[in-house]
Amino acid sequence: MIQSSELILNPDGSVYHLNLRPEHIAHDIIFVGDQNRVEKITQFFDSIEFSTQKREFKTQTGIYKGKRISVMSTGIGPDNIDIVVNELDALVNIDLETRQPKEKLTSLNIIRIGTSGSLQADIPVDSFVMSKFGLGLDNMLRSYLIDEVSNIALEDAFINHTNWDSKKGRPYAIACSEKLEKLIESDQIFKGITATAGGFYGPQGRVLRLNIQDEELNSKMDNFGFNNERITNLEMETAAIYGLSSLLGHNALSLNAIIANRASGTFSKDPYKAVDELITYTLNKLAER
Repeated sequence: MIQSSELILNPDGSVYHLNLRPEHIAHDIIFVGDQNRVEKITQFFDSIEFSTQKREFKTQTGIYKGKRISVMSTGIGPDNIDIVVNELDALVNIDLETRQPKEKLTSLNIIRIGTSGSLQADIPVDSFVMSKFGLGLDNMLRSYLIDEVSNIALEDAFINHTNWDSKKGRPYAIACSEKLEKLIESDQIFKGITATAGGFYGPQGRVLRLNIQDEELNSKMDNFGFNNERITNLEMETAAIYGLSSLLGHNALSLNAIIANRASGTFSKDPYKAVDELITYTLNKLAER
């Protein structure tokens, strides 16, 4: 039995951080970072059956073209992803009354819709990027046993290419769900490796008043390649989502609307339009299943 100190439930039986019970979520779930972006997606729904929020975790579940979908805000960073994915898995794969894992496990479909900056000059603002791999620079997933789901060859190639400082911990590389990749892909969507940083400033190469450990890391990432895949963008959640989903048996895919190009120094003139177009594209693909 899983002890109450390990799986914390609220008095109403909901999981501690997300404030959700099993009946509140669909098996198709869209992640967003910003809680205000949840309703930017559910505004397209035909109906909404459930809505709740606790801290930065806001969830709405409803129907879009006959498909039941949940939309959830995760907040920022890999540490929040650790909370969200583990508690979602508990909702479908642990009996919350007996505190025992279920014999028959459920696989969720998780798609992250986010915004990001491109590292490649030829991936323009307002385009879409699909993360073929998540490359974690954050160390969070190293708390788990990940060798069975990680791409060690990609990790080694990145470490050698960047002369990675071992004091920062070993990067990890996890592939997306092939099932969701095939569902969502199109000729208009760029594919590549998405690097996941553990912070916004120094971990992403931004310098304000503090010097950083490797001032050349972004340029090294720009020209890194592995089996014809390159690093397309840099953000703060994808690798953690891929890693925990793979370990727990869920399907995960990360999509980003590119609103900035750090190679050319450009920013989208209408980032909201790009995000809305990515939202409707993704919803329609899910509804086709």
